[in-house]
Amino acid sequence: MSSVTKQALAAGAALAMAMLAACDGGGGGGSSGGLVSAPPTPAPAPVAATALDDSVRLAQQASFGPTVALVDRIRALGVNGWLDEQFAATGSTYGDLAVDVRADSCASGDTACSAQRFTRLPVAMRFYADAITAPDQLRQRVAFALSQMIVASEAGVRSTAGIAAFNQLFLTGAFGNYRDLLLGVTLNAYMGDYLDMADSRKGTPSENYAREFLQLFTMGPDQLNMDGSLQRDASGGPIPNYTADDIRDIARALTGWTYARVGSAAATDGLAIAYAQPMIPSPARYDSAEKRFLGTVVPAGAAQQASVTAVVDAAFNHASTPPFVARHLITHLVTPNPSPAYISRVAAVFANNGSGVRGDLKAVVRAILTDAEARGPQLSTPGKLKEPVLAMTSLARAIGFTTDGYVFQVRDATFGQPVMRAPSVFNFYPDDFPLPGSATLRSPASKLLTSANQLRLHNLAYDWTVSGDPSRGEYAAAASIPGTSGTAPVWADWEALGDNVDAMVDRIDLLFFAKGLAKTQRDALKAAGTAITNADPKLQARKRAQMMLYIAATSPMFLVDR
Repeated sequence: MSSVTKQALAAGAALAMAMLAACDGGGGGGSSGGLVSAPPTPAPAPVAATALDDSVRLAQQASFGPTVALVDRIRALGVNGWLDEQFAATGSTYGDLAVDVRADSCASGDTACSAQRFTRLPVAMRFYADAITAPDQLRQRVAFALSQMIVASEAGVRSTAGIAAFNQLFLTGAFGNYRDLLLGVTLNAYMGDYLDMADSRKGTPSENYAREFLQLFTMGPDQLNMDGSLQRDASGGPIPNYTADDIRDIARALTGWTYARVGSAAATDGLAIAYAQPMIPSPARYDSAEKRFLGTVVPAGAAQQASVTAVVDAAFNHASTPPFVARHLITHLVTPNPSPAYISRVAAVFANNGSGVRGDLKAVVRAILTDAEARGPQLSTPGKLKEPVLAMTSLARAIGFTTDGYVFQVRDATFGQPVMRAPSVFNFYPDDFPLPGSATLRSPASKLLTSANQLRLHNLAYDWTVSGDPSRGEYAAAASIPGTSGTAPVWADWEALGDNVDAMVDRIDLLFFAKGLAKTQRDALKAAGTAITNADPKLQARKRAQMMLYIAATSPMFLVDR
């Protein structure tokens, strides 16, 4: 390592410490620069004394990371104008990947074929490629949030087509009606396999889907007030939303569904399951007797589809569903510590969008992102810790990447957050995971930000900045995957700034910190960049930008969105 690089790294370490200690800069507990040892888990930081740039804050909440073009667009259109544009935007899709194949379609030992047809690989690559460059950023962020509430995973069912079709439900339904999304999920074959509704039959119905549908996808286990607080009985205990009898009869109502088959294969052909197609009726397995659940009566002889509709409607219309869904979406888009009033305002929009429509997700998302607690000059609550996926994409978008997504899906597994492969139906972390050291605050992503993962994030930041020239080996196209293009950081915009280190600092301050750096922090960042010299002006500009980006990406301020 050259003496100049050592000097820059030393300046970076000093800057990270300044960010850690400076209350006026909004620093929180956490990491320091360099690649030395794993730092302690950072806590959401106190709010900066000066107002943060709200256009950047909206980009943090509603995209996979701010870019200069995105921030300029938000400023030009205003919050509601940009939201309107995003509600109409398209570009991301998994539809072309949802092509069913037989389970024996790959020759024995053909690992490349198996990876393409029976793993998350192609769908996860598309997820990241679209997250980095596709224009419909808000749709993707909402779909990502929904996929962490309604979970089906490659850990349970290995089908590329099924993973694609299941996640397409969230892209398609991100701004639609929550009832329609619930109906689509309930009859989705991939979910049918994952939670055992497929081939559930009268006499011995599986209760897995019924239980998780109530507990995780709609109302939650206990009765809620509209502000998300628990309703309590006379003794002060929570009041259950449902009973074992409710679960049993819902399971009975959901019997009699099986998989469509690839081509003209027989219904008994277990190698021809069509995971990308909705499930189809299997009348002989359906329990047609009367069912009672959640105050609903399904009469004897009711059709199968009517039973499914009754289950979805009973949960969708339950009084606890609006605050339960509202809190989850607020947690994933804005803050895991919303005030009760914030939850109540969003829940009210879920219950009635102003035109008498319940479950209008477009209205709910607008309510979340335009609320005073999201758009005020500063948040009154601690910030939101970036989960590893968002830390990766935010860094890549700030630098400027083109990608086929392959490198991201390799990296995400090392952080314990391989998208579309959650360890269970409970996602990678619970929404109510506590902030370490706090008796009251929540910080869901803290479950993933272990000391080891913080060191991995430091190493990733170093690899993609200081060592992030286009020739880096992990950026190359994967030879075993047809049609891949690899990944390329686009340094041209940074190189174009030449020796204007102040302009580089301005851009980093904007994209990483929403203009939240104090003067001492800006000065330290500039010193680290200026320490890099090279006879080639273009290379010097790139290396200066890389060093300052590394320092910024390993600071605790970057990891906490406020």
